[in-house]
Amino acid sequence: MHVHRSAHARNFTVLPNVMLQDRQLSYTARGLLADLLSRPDGRREDGRKMADSSPQGRRAIYKALKELVRAGYYRVEKIKLDDGTIISENHVFDTPQLPGVPSAGPGAPAATTAEPLTKDPGKEPSLPAPEPVQPVAPRALDERAREAAALLLQVVRPEPRLRIGQAEAEALAPLVVLWQERGATPADLATALLPGLPVPLHSPVAVLRDRLRRKMPPVPAPRAEAARYSECGSCHDPVPRPGICLSCAGLAPRTPAAGNNATTRAGMARVREAMRAAKAALPPGLPATFTG
Repeated sequence: MHVHRSAHARNFTVLPNVMLQDRQLSYTARGLLADLLSRPDGRREDGRKMADSSPQGRRAIYKALKELVRAGYYRVEKIKLDDGTIISENHVFDTPQLPGVPSAGPGAPAATTAEPLTKDPGKEPSLPAPEPVQPVAPRALDERAREAAALLLQVVRPEPRLRIGQAEAEALAPLVVLWQERGATPADLATALLPGLPVPLHSPVAVLRDRLRRKMPPVPAPRAEAARYSECGSCHDPVPRPGICLSCAGLAPRTPAAGNNATTRAGMARVREAMRAAKAALPPGLPATFTG
C-alpha cells in the first residue's frame, strides 16, 4: 500500500493514530469522531441535524455515539446553573478518557450518557424547583447620584444598543456627577455618548464608562472677580478700598485727570446730586439702592 499525503497550510486537522486505528470502534464511529474533532472548539452541534445529514440515518449515528461514550471519546455533561437551569455540554476527546474523570468546565457532571436523538413529546420535564432568590439591598446613593443616574438613563434612551439597567446607571453615576460639576449639559452628554458606536457592541456599560472617562470636559478655569472700587473721601477719585487715596494722604504725587479737571469735578458733582435726589424720591419702607 502506498500512502500519498499532501502538505496542508490551512484547513486541516491533526488526529492521533490511536483513535483512527482503534479496533474497538466501528468505522462509522471512527468517521463520526473524526468529523466531530474537525469542528472548532465551542461550536454547538445538534445531534439530530447531524444524523439527518448523514447517509446512515439517526439509528446508525446514535449507535456510533454510544460506542464513543463507552470507549471514552465522547461525553455529555449536565450542568446546573445558578438560576436552576440545566444545560448540556458535549465533550469530544481525541484519546480515550478514563471513566469518572471530569473534564474542564464550570459545574459538576451529572451524567455521562449519550444524548438521545429523539424526544418523547408526552414526557413531562423533570427540572428541579428554582432556588429562592435572595433580595439585594439597594445601594445607598445621595440625591445627586440618583439624579445623575436618572439623567444617564434619559440620555441613552434614544439608542437601543445602549439600554442599561438601574444598577448599571447607578454605578456610572459618579462619572456623570463629575461631568455636571464641570458644566456639562444633557446635550453635551448625548453628543459624547451616542454617536459612532462600535459594531458589534458587546458591553454597553463598558462603552459608556470608557467614553465618560475619556471625553470628560476639562476643569473650568476660575473666574476673576470684577474689581470693586470706592471713592476717596477727599477728592472722590476711585480707590480700591474705602478711605482716602494715596495722593490725599500725601504718600504719592497726584496724577492729573484726563481732560478738564474742573469739568470732571462738576460732572461728578451733578451725578452725586442726581443720586441723592433719586434716593429721596423712594417711597418710605423700601430699601435704598442708591448711595450719595
